[in-house]
Amino acid sequence: MEEKKPKTGGMEKIATFIVDKRNLFFLLYALALIFSIVASGWVKVENDITTYLPAHTETRQGLTVMNDNFTTFGTARVMVSNVTYDTAQDLAHKLEDVDGVYSVEFDDSTDHYKQASALFTVTFDGTATDDISLQALDGIDRALDGYDAYVDTEVGQDMSADLASEMSVILVIAAVIIVVVLTLTSRSYAEVPVLILTFGAAALLNMGTNFLCGTISFISNSVTVILQLALAIDYAIILCHRFSDEHETKDTREACIAALSKAIPEISSSSLTTISGLGALAFMHFGIGRDMATVLIKAILFSLLSVFTLMPGLLMVFSKKIDATRHRKLIPRITALGRFDVATRFVIPPVFAVVVVIAAVLANQCPYCYSFTDLVTPKQSESQIAHQKIKNTFGNNNMLAVIVPKGNYDAERQILQQLEACPEVDSAQGLANTEAEDGYMLADAVTPRQLSEMAGIDYEAAEALYVAYAVDQNQYGSVLSGIGDYKVPLFDMFMFLQKEMKDGNITLQGDIQNTLDDLFDQLNWAQVQLQNDKYSRMVVYLNLPEESDETMDFLTTMHDIIGQYYSGDYYVVGNSTNVKDLSGSFVQDNVLISVLSALFVVLILLFTFKSVGLPILLILVIQGSIWINFSVPTLAHEPLYFLGYLIVNAIQMGANIDYAIVISSHYTELKKEMPIQKAMITALNQAFPTIFTSGTILAVAGALIGVMTTNPVIAAIGSCLGRGTVVSILLVLAVLPQILLVGDSIVERTSFAMKAPIDLSRINRSASGSMRVSGRVRGYVNGVIDAEIKGTLNGTLKAAVTSGTTIEPAEPDYYLPQETSDAVAWAQNYTEGEEV
Repeated sequence: MEEKKPKTGGMEKIATFIVDKRNLFFLLYALALIFSIVASGWVKVENDITTYLPAHTETRQGLTVMNDNFTTFGTARVMVSNVTYDTAQDLAHKLEDVDGVYSVEFDDSTDHYKQASALFTVTFDGTATDDISLQALDGIDRALDGYDAYVDTEVGQDMSADLASEMSVILVIAAVIIVVVLTLTSRSYAEVPVLILTFGAAALLNMGTNFLCGTISFISNSVTVILQLALAIDYAIILCHRFSDEHETKDTREACIAALSKAIPEISSSSLTTISGLGALAFMHFGIGRDMATVLIKAILFSLLSVFTLMPGLLMVFSKKIDATRHRKLIPRITALGRFDVATRFVIPPVFAVVVVIAAVLANQCPYCYSFTDLVTPKQSESQIAHQKIKNTFGNNNMLAVIVPKGNYDAERQILQQLEACPEVDSAQGLANTEAEDGYMLADAVTPRQLSEMAGIDYEAAEALYVAYAVDQNQYGSVLSGIGDYKVPLFDMFMFLQKEMKDGNITLQGDIQNTLDDLFDQLNWAQVQLQNDKYSRMVVYLNLPEESDETMDFLTTMHDIIGQYYSGDYYVVGNSTNVKDLSGSFVQDNVLISVLSALFVVLILLFTFKSVGLPILLILVIQGSIWINFSVPTLAHEPLYFLGYLIVNAIQMGANIDYAIVISSHYTELKKEMPIQKAMITALNQAFPTIFTSGTILAVAGALIGVMTTNPVIAAIGSCLGRGTVVSILLVLAVLPQILLVGDSIVERTSFAMKAPIDLSRINRSASGSMRVSGRVRGYVNGVIDAEIKGTLNGTLKAAVTSGTTIEPAEPDYYLPQETSDAVAWAQNYTEGEEV
């Protein structure tokens, strides 16, 4: 009876439409790409990683309050080496005269001068992004021309621009490597431009639609293009090879239609593991995961769209060139590795089990860090070099801001005094301990007489000012009880006096007016930094690193001190609090990403292979590669930025599992036709070009990012991704085959294919050795078979054979008859595809 063709009519219709309407798709892509080039300039990039902290964290809430209510002026730490103290003093005065510099702190203490190096703490007239600060920074550079100077500042630092410049160089180098790899793995030289055009279009479409996300992180903005190429290049290669296979017997159009109709389900299925791994990132509490998941999944979808709708037309256009530039296979066969895998199938799995246990322990001890300020990348920017130089000479500059409700100056004074008494604090500053004049602090409450003596104004004028203030504050009782004993904080009174003078209600002349004008300038400068209508801000400088157990313990101490005076409406904000909140978020996200990414992939593999055992074996190998990858920082005693783990963990599980799937798929099909040892060797040879292509591109892309960017976050992701991909490739080529061979029976016993119709006319036969077979055979065959209906088999047969057929052993001693009752019982439990 003639075998029916599988129903592919719907897919063939779609493929036919895409191929025949290719000119329409070319036009649509041309318009979309023009739009994408324009729209890529609309994308907003967020450089502050704390923006993605959960809304309930103290850092996120505190930063929101601080940014909405206070101005933070730009600062710089300027170190000049190989100078005398007298020269350093002259330089301090020189820096003070630079336009845009508000103040320069320098003295003879070891905080500012040591080892023939001077450290100047410069404060600018504007914020880190104001033009006046940028101009002042240029002035500082000119003033220190000729000196061995280092400037550590956020002024003039544009992370997005720096990253864009670095990634452009990386992309060019990666593109050259990608072309070389694609040339080696292609069947025709003309396939390479087809692949490049397809993914160039996909990358542009993704970049041009990023504005739809509102604002994306600098991480997503910088690494997506390269990761998109590395993660999705397989899709185009699959279609390309399908087209080549079909073109052997069909004309160009028919071959393209057939290839596309077959490739759409295959490629879509292949993409699910990558998408599921990336999808796990979206469940992170830390918002950076959702940001990356959105942009990268969108990138994968655009890659699929380009392969399905643009590439068929390109194959039609380049078909003649593809035929004309065919070449022999440039990737060598790895038969020797396959034989090694077969020979060591009982040795490698137990060794791998021991290695995985050790790697899991080491990976759990990985020295994660949550602040990248002190991380040293292979490539260093001038700012990073300056930071390291200054840190090594004068130590860290760990600043925290304490934000409390406005009005309780006594509480602020007590907090500042208690904090300054702590050995962990270098200094603490707020309105309550800022000196106004003659020993008075800005927050000190004074009487009219004290104000008149300090400010040099008539007592009657001071009394009148106090009366006006009391009326303005609706404190009429103070006027009636005697204004001479009424006390008002100096800061509040000076700000009220400034307001009345602006309104023309009070006029002063001569030296008093000039003195007050200077005072008002200082007070206004202090106010925008330290107080507004709702909150007061205090600044605390610690002599502790940004990230350490001692620092985390002292944060608790600070909360205890502040909590004595405020019930809970206060915030402590700084890099150290970022570390505390990020570490708390990481603990939850670490478990979440690991579990979800593995779970999603297992579910997909479960329905792909219709076996419980096989997905577990594949996940075991890839999870082992992840543990080995993250045991390296432990062994090297190098801190790893936590995002490197979270992001690479998901990508490695979602993308590298494809390498294991490729080998497993080939092996599963081939072992139906040949002994499992030979099937594995053949499967490795067939899968190696795909693994080599995708793995090399991903590993090289990660390595380039790791060594060629100055951003510590991006460098951590790149180095972990490159190293993890190499480990995954080694394991799927040199460990997975042995595990599959040893676990073959487990895979078959745990399969759950749909049951085939029971045919009791068949009996089960078992035989071993050399035999002649006549009849329809359905079941497990291990050996070399050369047969259609009749033929010779040399190996082991354990299968259902239609009644009336014969199995004649070449050597009778190997014939193992079975009872008919056993055959009936076997047939009742028989499932299609099951090894018997």
